[in-house]
Formats: sequence, structure tokens, C-alpha cells
Amino acid sequence: MSQEKIFHLIPYAGSIGISLGILFYVWTWKKARGAYVFFWYILGQTLYVSGNILEMVAAGLENKLFWESFQWLALSLPLLTLPVFIVIYTEFKLRNYKRLFVLSLIFPGAFSTLVLTEDSHNLIYRNPTVLENGLFSSLVYDYSPIVLTYTYYVFFIALVCCAILVRQMMQPHNLYRVQIAFILAGVLMPIAGWALSLSGIFITPQRDASPFTTAVGNLLLAWGLFRFRIFEVTPIARGKVFEALVDPVVILNMKNRVVDINTAMLDLLGANATDVIGQPAKQVFANFPIPIRMYTDVSYARTEAIFEINKTQIHYELTIWPLYNERKEMTGRAYICHDITALKQLEKELRVLNTNLEDRVQGRTLELAEAYESMLEGFARALELRDKETEGHSRRVTEHALKIAQNLGVTSDAMEDIRSGSILHDIGKISIPDEVLHKKGKLTPEERRIIETHPETAYKLLSPIPFLKKAVEIPYSHHEKWDGTGYPQGLKGEEIPLSARIFAIADVWDALSHDRPYNKAWEREKIIEYFKEQSGKHFDPKIARVFLAMVEKGEI
Repeated sequence: MSQEKIFHLIPYAGSIGISLGILFYVWTWKKARGAYVFFWYILGQTLYVSGNILEMVAAGLENKLFWESFQWLALSLPLLTLPVFIVIYTEFKLRNYKRLFVLSLIFPGAFSTLVLTEDSHNLIYRNPTVLENGLFSSLVYDYSPIVLTYTYYVFFIALVCCAILVRQMMQPHNLYRVQIAFILAGVLMPIAGWALSLSGIFITPQRDASPFTTAVGNLLLAWGLFRFRIFEVTPIARGKVFEALVDPVVILNMKNRVVDINTAMLDLLGANATDVIGQPAKQVFANFPIPIRMYTDVSYARTEAIFEINKTQIHYELTIWPLYNERKEMTGRAYICHDITALKQLEKELRVLNTNLEDRVQGRTLELAEAYESMLEGFARALELRDKETEGHSRRVTEHALKIAQNLGVTSDAMEDIRSGSILHDIGKISIPDEVLHKKGKLTPEERRIIETHPETAYKLLSPIPFLKKAVEIPYSHHEKWDGTGYPQGLKGEEIPLSARIFAIADVWDALSHDRPYNKAWEREKIIEYFKEQSGKHFDPKIARVFLAMVEKGEI
């Protein structure tokens, strides 16, 4: 190869060198948003330019057709990766993106197949010939309808991508507008060179100017990559909503540099975006009252800050959220500051109100408790006034029942129900006629039947009262017996409520220990023997054993 030809190839070699330099730089930032796909886009360009050079220096029609085919195949790579890169880099919202990507494979795949099988159908190259014009010969052929269709498809994809980039240039920060402008220029230049060649406009000695326009585009990309830090400082989670937020928000990348900031945060900082974007967070927030600089090494945190403005205490809540890319890799952090001054003031007022309410509730509770006690005592007193013979009986059986319950380990809530039920155990007798209730002799069967109605009367009287729902078990069931021979329901064993089983023992003990109109008090030993005999018949045997042990200890 002559010296003149080598000198002529230097610009082409420079174009490849620039592409390789960009490839290396992009690979070092491959984890940045869109960088990995962009790497494949530049690789496709590099292969295309390399094929163009090899076609230029190749001799003979067959060799030139081989390298022409290589260029068409290499072109498929940027054609596939450019739209993907643009969508990822701009965060363009695309529905059914997976389906669209699969569809985008159809044209390049079909065309590449035709290129590889050209010898069998000749649908790509019409009338190919080698034209001698200058230092290097050129391959010339008529564009078939398939080639023209594929070319128009390439232009369409490129224009769509450029439209998305132009739309994304509506950024509030100049740095990102410049970044996108350089990417747009880098995409348009190779397309422009190809379009000129297809239109018959030749700006270089060789017919295809795309290697030179690709070199110019890559120079612009290289300038954007190094000067304006494309991939190093990129907007994360950008959008109109972000700017509209009233909460101050700043986004840091993994190097703790500010990559995005909304208007609310800029207002709070009293700074311009150009002074903040790309700067270290510890420098930007050095004197900031919200402690962002203290949380640059955490993935998630939440804290509060208090500071004064015009002698007014301001409360802010700082929340740090991690940001991840599509590969679940952390790409940065969002710092969200929320003004909670009004909330804190409301909390203070609510605490005062709550204290006042608690005082009022406590006072009212005491009043209700006193009223409740007065009501129970009133019921018991009313019954004692009507039945003088049982005066003091309710008080004694209540004390005994509570002692038994305590020894059995009954809960405090249940103890309160036992106390209430014990006081009211004979309230049903209020409906018994005086001649039956005060009769001194033995009751007739009919009179006995009347007496035995008092548990049901008690149930009807007390069950509608909500806070006596459990206490009513004693007035209703204290005459039930363990063996099922009691009344009014004939319950047996543990069918009888525990409180009623406890009270039955206390009631019988007191009845046998004191004089009644129809029965004189028994001796203590006789009563004990009776309880032993009735254990498992009248009384729950377990409770009877506990009770007798208490009697033996002198607790009863």
C-alpha cells in the first residue's frame, strides 16, 4: 500500500480510535443508567466503520460485497440498542415495552437473514460493480425495494429516538439539557452522513461519508461524556411530579453528589440548580439545618430536625429512601424533607385535650362506679327490708364467695362479677308473695314451685342490663346442683357457670350457719359433714375440697 493511501486512511483510523476510546469510557460506567446498552450501540458503530474501511481497501467485487454485507449486519446492533438506550436513559414511560422490543427484532432479523443468504436470491445488491475513482475503488449497486424499505425503517427509528430526546430536553436544569443535546448530536451525525450518501451528495472523496460523520458525532459524544459528565451525573427519577412536590427533595448518587433537586429544596437552600447539581452533598448542605450531611452513608433512615426561623420553631422530618435500577442495584438515595410543624402543634394541642379528657373520664368513671355501687346496695337493701329474716345474708355470702374465688385463682374481672352477682343473688324473690316468702312453717308443693321461680325472675330483671351480663349467672344458676337435680334449668357438672358453683357453697354454708324461720342453725361439725356428703352431688367436688380446706384453716 502506497504512502499516499496510508495517509488517506488516517482520518478513518482516527474515527475508529475515537469509537474505541468511548467504548472504554462507557464500560467503566456500565452500571450507570443506560450505559451498558449504550456500550453496545457504540460497538455496533465501531464495527460498521471498521467494515467500511475494510471494504474501501478490499480488491475485487466479491471482497467488497463481503465487507458491504458485514456493514449491514453491524448496523443491526445500533439499530436495536439505540431505542433501548433512549428509553432507559430518559426514563420514557413505555407500555408493553417487552412486546415492542420483540417486535423491533423482526425487521433487523429478516434483513440480516436476506443479507446472509444473498447468493441464493440476489434481493439486496442489484447490478453491483466496482467504480474506480481516486485512490480507492468504490462498490456501487442499485438499491432494491428491500434495501430502501430497510433504510426508511432505520431513519424512522432514529427520528423516533431523536423525538424522545428532544422531549426530554424540557429539563429545568441546564446541565441535563446540554447532556441530552450532545447525545442527540451524536445520534444524528451518522444518520446525516448516511442520508447524504443515499441522496447522491458526496462530501468526501469516497462515496460513503458516514465514517466521517460518525467520527464527528463520536467527538461530540466524547466531549459530552467528559465535559458534561454524561453517565456520571444523571437525573434519577426525574419528572413533573418531582418539581411539583411541596416537600423539599434532593437525590444523591452513590458518590454522594447531588444529581437532582427540586424547586422546594432550592428555595430552602437559597441556591440555584447550577450551583448545586454535581456538587458533593457535604459541601452543599454544610450549613443546612436539616442534617442531610449526617446521613450520606445509610440506605434508609428517618429522623427529625428542629430549628428557628423568626423566633418560631420549625419541625422537619427527614426520610432517606434508596433508589434502585432495573437490576435491583442501588443507584442513589432520595432525601425527602417534610414540614411537620403543624403536625407537632396539633400533637401538642391533642396532648392537652387528651389530658383534660382523661381527667373528665376518670371523674365520670368514679361517678359511675359510685352509682353502680349505690344501685347494687339499693337492690340488696330493698330485698333485706322485705325479708328481715335474711338481713346480713347477702353481705356474708358475698365475702365467702370472694374468698373461695380468690383461693381458686379467679381473675380480678371475674371477681367483680362474682361480687355483683352475690349481692343480687336473691333479687328474684322480690316477686314472691309475702305470705309465701314470710311463711314460718313448711312450704306446700305449690308454694315451693312459686319460690323456685325467683331465679328466672332475677334473670328477666337483670339480663337486659349490659354491665350485669356476667353477674346474672349467680342469681340465675345458684340453685343448680352438680348432679343435675337443681333448678331452674337442671344443669349438670361444668354446665353450671363457675361463679354459680362457687356461690352455691357460700350460700348453703351461710344458710345452715344461721337461724331461719323454718330451720335452726346447725353445728359447725354437722355442716362440714354435710358438705363432705354433698360433694359431687350438690357441690362441685373440686371447689368443695378447696372450701373445706379453708374451713379447716379458719379462713371461713
